Amino acid sequence: MNKQQKWTVTNFVIVIVITIAAVIGMVELKNWVNYSEATRAMEHLWRVVSDYKQKNGSVPPESYIDSVKGVLEGKARIGNLRYRALAIQIDSPPDTILAYAIKDYHSLLFRPEAIVLRLNGHVEWLEKKQFEQLLAKQQTPLELQLTPAK
Repeated sequence: MNKQQKWTVTNFVIVIVITIAAVIGMVELKNWVNYSEATRAMEHLWRVVSDYKQKNGSVPPESYIDSVKGVLEGKARIGNLRYRALAIQIDSPPDTILAYAIKDYHSLLFRPEAIVLRLNGHVEWLEKKQFEQLLAKQQTPLELQLTPAK
């Protein structure tokens, strides 16, 4: 192989490597945007719930949340939001799951698959298995009957 052929092959390999890295980078950037927008939507949901709770003394009913879902910041990234107002009692602990959404992002960097809003306003991402265990501990038999199958 002469010098010009080596140079051509080297440049070709460099371009391929840079292209692959750029594609992976863009996919991961999209996933990061999805995660941050979903988090923002849950934080906005908490502000709505908190305002309602301050005015009325309890968490809002599901019908109220359904009416505001369309105006949440980042709503497009939240997906199938499940709100658990029926499961919330006056003596529910602050770490009780108030709302959640299961997300299915295929990512190399981001692993969590469920975004959770707790009764104290804390928003966090959990691994699906950890989330399912936590939710199972908190669900009542009535809630299990009312929750549609996945």
